[in-house]
Amino acid sequence: MTAFDVQDFVDRQPLSRAHYIAAVLALLAMFVDGFDIFMLGKIAPAIAKGMHVSPAAMTLVFVAQQIGLALGSFFVSPLSDFFGRKRLLVVSFVLFGLLTIAGAFSQTIMQLAVLRGIAGLFLAGVLPAALALVSEIIPGRHRSAVTGLAMAGYSAGNAAGASVAFLVPVYGWQGALWLGGLMALALVPILIIFLAESPIHLAMRRPSDPRIGQTLTTIAPTLKLQGDEVFILPTGPRSSKASVWDVLRHGRAPTTITIWLCYLFSMGNIALLAAWLPTFFQEMAGISIQKFAIALMISLVGGLAGMSSVGFLMDRIKSIWLLTAYFVGNAVTIAALGRVPFHNPGFFVLLTAFSFCQASGQGGLNILLSQYYPPAIRSTGLGWAGGVGRIGGIIAPGLGGAALMHSLSLKTTLGLVALSPCVVVLLLTFVLRPAGVTAHVTDMPDPVAPIPQA
Repeated sequence: MTAFDVQDFVDRQPLSRAHYIAAVLALLAMFVDGFDIFMLGKIAPAIAKGMHVSPAAMTLVFVAQQIGLALGSFFVSPLSDFFGRKRLLVVSFVLFGLLTIAGAFSQTIMQLAVLRGIAGLFLAGVLPAALALVSEIIPGRHRSAVTGLAMAGYSAGNAAGASVAFLVPVYGWQGALWLGGLMALALVPILIIFLAESPIHLAMRRPSDPRIGQTLTTIAPTLKLQGDEVFILPTGPRSSKASVWDVLRHGRAPTTITIWLCYLFSMGNIALLAAWLPTFFQEMAGISIQKFAIALMISLVGGLAGMSSVGFLMDRIKSIWLLTAYFVGNAVTIAALGRVPFHNPGFFVLLTAFSFCQASGQGGLNILLSQYYPPAIRSTGLGWAGGVGRIGGIIAPGLGGAALMHSLSLKTTLGLVALSPCVVVLLLTFVLRPAGVTAHVTDMPDPVAPIPQA
């Protein structure tokens, strides 16, 4: 019997066709996930009008979806560490695709809220599983850059969701749900046929699994296996299900809790703006959702540039300083959006800069965590951080609804929203930076690898 170190083999490989396929499929998965999560916020006024309620009544739908996303992050995402990255992705796309289409038949806000809440359980499983798979199949020296490129799909899906505003005059708001659901279902056979399971996950679960050798030869076609290999990891196999206690043990707790707080404020802010920004501009500034959709689609350039570049830059610049700069930019641009007139050409530049900073900041946090936790608890760590972030997403949309009910001005509303990334800046600067953490990490859990930073 020959011991074969899977982690070492993966890290020594040059980028190959198999790596590019995995990255592209992860990008597509995150595109559809981002599209389906954020699309309702782009047409909230149209849904409210179609159901004969006030725009503020859509708060129930947004909160229900965020509750589903939170519960999914806590309880569905960790299943990827037990059943596999690919399997969870496939199941998640089937279920949330069907539930999204079912939402098109809703007759009341409550019906839509319930269906979006259940769909959120499975929408939450996509990003952690996709990030875990990419981080375990891409060689270490390219991992941050490729992960950032894959996450550009999530940002692109968010921005592309603005296009559903143009379906409303022809197909009604139901057309958006049909499109989102069919996109998810169409991706399922592609994932089944072309997506390889993470060899590191397979080795972690069962070192004798024949799929490990098949995947490794796909990554490196010149690899010749003798058939007597025992595929191992430096950390050894793991047979039990990962739990939240694993992300807090061995000195991880202070850093994990701090990152959870960063996720709470960052993702809460993203959820609030994704749900209400078009409505804020329609109700507070008289800008139609179709006009604002055009602006959002233009800003796609900023989100794509941010997600595509953040991993590359994190490999070369001290991570905490870089993330701090992104969240400072996020706060400044949010506040400025309430002050610069929509028809001013500078508004489009500002919205693009906002998209860049928001995508880069949250994307950087995701990359940071995907490399912090060892493979056995990677999806669990990402899932629980996302779950805490979704709690912010449950609270924040309610605040947006309150701003509408109290008829606050756009300037005041966005000025208050800008406080959230300021809190993240304080956490990054005064809590994580003094911890003296390093720029690069390994996957060794004991002692735990330091989180990427300065």
